Amino acid sequence: MSATLSALLPGFLAELARENVSPQTLRAYRNDLQQLVSYLTPPDAECPPAREIDLLVLREWVMDLYHQGLKNVTLRRKIAAARTFWKYLVREGAADLDVAKLLVIPKAPKTLPVVPSAEKTNSLLDGIAKGEVAQPQPERDLAIFELLYGCGLRVSELVGLDLDDLDLTGRVLRVRGKGRKERMVPFTRRLREVLGTWMEKRAAPVEERAVFLSVRGGRLSDRAVRRLVKIYADALTGDHAMHPHTFRHAYATHLLREGANLREIQELLGHAQLSTTQKYTQVSLADLMAVYDKAHPRA
Repeated sequence: MSATLSALLPGFLAELARENVSPQTLRAYRNDLQQLVSYLTPPDAECPPAREIDLLVLREWVMDLYHQGLKNVTLRRKIAAARTFWKYLVREGAADLDVAKLLVIPKAPKTLPVVPSAEKTNSLLDGIAKGEVAQPQPERDLAIFELLYGCGLRVSELVGLDLDDLDLTGRVLRVRGKGRKERMVPFTRRLREVLGTWMEKRAAPVEERAVFLSVRGGRLSDRAVRRLVKIYADALTGDHAMHPHTFRHAYATHLLREGANLREIQELLGHAQLSTTQKYTQVSLADLMAVYDKAHPRA
């Protein structure tokens, strides 16, 4: 008898883990595909074998997602997870046809990232440096925020940093980004001082190589960083919408405003396509239009 989807899912997730996908991506795939398995499993019955699931059934699942009122970005992620899963099933001989590749992925919404001003961003970092918010590891927290803004790191890249990735003398950082691609990112003398202070305070067993540690001494999680950003942003700016990626947007937008070209920013961010970086030109143009509308006497 053919294996069921629920029986095949752990093997697929294990393969993703071996490919070194980020914990956030792995968690999203697990949740999305477990929901798919639940949808396909009849009440009081077992999940059907992979070979019995056809395109019509998967399209019914997609229609159910639409009826739930999910945003396009969420729909895109769930359908992409199903398509990747079916590629694995065909490769492993658990399915005869890659029926999921015919699922239509909705277009991504064309929204511009919300970017705080340089003044607001610097004010937040200055407040952290002054200890205006009481936290158990202030030196660590300041280093985290300075890296998010000073190097434009994704949160997964930040928590994945090891001691060997830091070159404090040369002021350069080795970053492992999406698809296991590595890039070298320079940082400022100010950031070197902040990182140096944290390295002096950092207390961990010799075998622990993570740069950023939790209060228990293990590698800091991406969820913990998100909580930190929320705590500090709420306390110092009152901005409840700030998240770690906000500082990546700010990094790119502020570099562009100060004269860096798109190709340079693309390299620093680790974008595979220049088109991904070009959205920051639209942010800058939108800001210019806002200034124009506010300041020009004929606007």
